[in-house]
Amino acid sequence: MKSQNAFNQSHANSAQRKRNTLSRLVGLVCLTVSVGAFTQIKTTEEAPQVSEKKQTEQAEKKQNQKKEEGTAQQQKAPIPAPIAPKTSEERVFDLVTEQAKELAARPYVQPKQNLPAELADMNYQQYRAIRFNPEQAQWKDKAKFEMQLFHPGFLYRSPVEIKVVDDNSGIKNMLFETDRFIYEKDAAPLKGSVPKDAGFAGFRVHYPLKTNHYKDEVAVFLGASYFRLIGPGQIFGISARGLAIDTAEASGEEFPAFTKFWMLEPKPEDTKLIFFALLDSQSVTGAYRFELVPGLNTVMHVQSTIYAREDVNKLGVAPLTSMYLSGENDTRNFDDFRPEVHDSDGLSMHTSRGEWIWRSLNNPKGLRVTSLQDEQPKGFGLLQRDQNFASYQDTEAHYHERPGMWITPNNQWGKGRVELVEIPTNSETNDNIVSYWVPAQPFKKGEMREFDYTIRSVNGMLNKEAVARVSQVFNSWAALPGQDDAPEKNVRQMVVDFNAEEFAHLSDSIRLMPKLSLSSGSYKDLEVLQLPDKKTWRAQFKLQPENDNAIDMRLYLTLGGTRVSEVWNYVWSANEVE
Repeated sequence: MKSQNAFNQSHANSAQRKRNTLSRLVGLVCLTVSVGAFTQIKTTEEAPQVSEKKQTEQAEKKQNQKKEEGTAQQQKAPIPAPIAPKTSEERVFDLVTEQAKELAARPYVQPKQNLPAELADMNYQQYRAIRFNPEQAQWKDKAKFEMQLFHPGFLYRSPVEIKVVDDNSGIKNMLFETDRFIYEKDAAPLKGSVPKDAGFAGFRVHYPLKTNHYKDEVAVFLGASYFRLIGPGQIFGISARGLAIDTAEASGEEFPAFTKFWMLEPKPEDTKLIFFALLDSQSVTGAYRFELVPGLNTVMHVQSTIYAREDVNKLGVAPLTSMYLSGENDTRNFDDFRPEVHDSDGLSMHTSRGEWIWRSLNNPKGLRVTSLQDEQPKGFGLLQRDQNFASYQDTEAHYHERPGMWITPNNQWGKGRVELVEIPTNSETNDNIVSYWVPAQPFKKGEMREFDYTIRSVNGMLNKEAVARVSQVFNSWAALPGQDDAPEKNVRQMVVDFNAEEFAHLSDSIRLMPKLSLSSGSYKDLEVLQLPDKKTWRAQFKLQPENDNAIDMRLYLTLGGTRVSEVWNYVWSANEVE
């Protein structure tokens, strides 16, 4: 089982798994306008003779008129507002953006791996035996925020640079200091072997969430472009990433990595932490601005400027990575006393039309990639709706305390799709669920795009607008007990429970109606029943597949012709039956 009492194990297991608009060559058009000046061309007609004195008087008169006109124009012209000097934050983002742009114009260079052999080759037990000394935390006793660092080595052989920026834009590179770390047991001989310019594997941010006397861990950046967020009462599970390239493509996935960070020094009473990162990979570069706001649901505002070094086949924006081994809707068998094992149980999407979709996750027998098309979605994310301990029975991993993550676009993303990747796995140590936004227009070499969005951690349910939400899904053989002419195993009994407090007020004479559609195959015996708690209505039907092709199902409830639930969406194949 996945151990959560050893922090480094969780992060070590998420090690590095490895913008079609035409390129816009924008010319600079300079439009020069001469105000109050023009050229007069006289004809060959003779001009009258004028004495020299008269000419002088006329010239002086014209000059005086021009001076008066010029003074009047100057008095009428608005006084331009003074240009405010850029803040330290703006100057740093400009710096990072320029570095990303310059990098994209040059060939990709693999990050250096120049750690001493004893660090690069250390084993898992040695890495676990190295702890950061909390008394050496950055900004300790100076601000609400503190930063602790991860030791380089083991899986993290390409350390990152971390820089601290003061109010005057002064930038100081953080050097490795042995005294910041505690070396225990098998790691004791490694003390003093790290060069000062080695850098760090990553960092984590602490903030007083529950009490002013203790600073909780709220964010972690470790490995490639991975990062995690949690709020009070939550434990680490799902991860976010800066960018995904060619996920689930036959050519193989590319893993962009954050190579440098600039941390703005927080003031004593600051409740948000701002920092920047430079992203680099074979196909792209990027400049990122992060604004971390801890709270009941921790929030991260992300601004990104991405440059294409090469043509990108599939660009994955705001990617999320999670784990789903088993659940109540599974047809695969796992010899495990725990009823369910997962960090997330569904993909939720709020479309541009206001429709809420819930797609239950699955651990398929083969790689499955599905998508939900939209233009400018209102949001999407991977959630852990079921937060009942009885569903997991896990006293170590605490899956009932795992948060979800929700993405809200803050600028124009245009047409595209939310893509969901489900990878077969036999172990909960493998992250096998990925979701991200794929723009409809391919990202071409030399192009730049900006993606601004907000990520926030979520406890359980999210969509308060939908009256009823999916609470349980079951998938079982459709045979009746003792049935002689039992159907084949691929004929399934599908059960979907919709729950809402408002349902408790419906009388027995009021019936909710189901609306079901399938991409293939057929169904029968579709009905809706009210369960004893009065708040839950169960939609159930028998599913008959045509062949082994995947069936895409959509189901929702109506009352008097009006939709009163979110849309349940599920993809299933007959070949998944064991």
